[in-house]
Amino acid sequence: MFDAQVSVLQPWAFGGLAPLTSRWVLGGVAALSALTQPEKSAAREHASAELPYTSQSVGEPGTLEQRVFIYNAIGTVVSPWHDIPLYLKGGLLSFVCEIPAETRKKVEVATDEALTPIKQDVKEGKPRYYPYNIHWNYGMLPQTWEDPTHSSAAVGGLFGDNDPVDVVEIGSAQLMTGSVYAVKPLAVLAMIDDGELDWKVIAIRVDDPLAAGLEDVEDVERELPGLIERIRVWFRDYKTPDGKPQSRFAFDGKPQNKDFALQVIAETHGFYNALKASKVGGRLSLV
Repeated sequence: MFDAQVSVLQPWAFGGLAPLTSRWVLGGVAALSALTQPEKSAAREHASAELPYTSQSVGEPGTLEQRVFIYNAIGTVVSPWHDIPLYLKGGLLSFVCEIPAETRKKVEVATDEALTPIKQDVKEGKPRYYPYNIHWNYGMLPQTWEDPTHSSAAVGGLFGDNDPVDVVEIGSAQLMTGSVYAVKPLAVLAMIDDGELDWKVIAIRVDDPLAAGLEDVEDVERELPGLIERIRVWFRDYKTPDGKPQSRFAFDGKPQNKDFALQVIAETHGFYNALKASKVGGRLSLV
């Protein structure tokens, strides 16, 4: 059908609480020259043992100018979409956290900006918020892309939403905006958002206390009964307070298993590679 060792961390910046150690740089996103070598004490260490990353905020917090940039282990700013590998050893995947669990600020990787930093979404010219907290860590898979020109026969010929694949991370820790983790893919929901296909991969951080007992969708249903249904209902309804209709789901709303999720991920990774090879991103930044 389809061709680490981590601490429990509190949210910061976009997460709605004051930063603990992050350095705030005011003056706008244009100040990229300030982003080459962040002070070690000013940036947070994240990610799995294989992929240590740090993040730094630029611009006034809570404004449309604020951006969070990601750095690699040698202090070079990198794109969370393009420069972080998708696949890790042992069948694990890289996960970039955009929205910490139990927060409302709608932030996302800016696929149309150079270096694709994380920014807050816009609604009617103002920073966008969910109507209520999202209860899980939410983010994206690097080096994936839901191709808006590809008609997916698996879901009734729907086209992709032109974004990286979304991830709902169901672990017990509240992660930080801009943090990068190794996760185990477990399942996937096929959401239909405004007529576009919008995959939601269900995953868990590899060193979460529950991770050892979760390998596939049936394990999630057994160990965390009702969790995936709560995720589906949350995404079904979160736009309705704004007067929009409920989002729909393919497969009668049923989560698909790990093998299916891996096929989705492989396919969208292929779409991403083709996009990069074309060197024609349109409104998308390919750097």
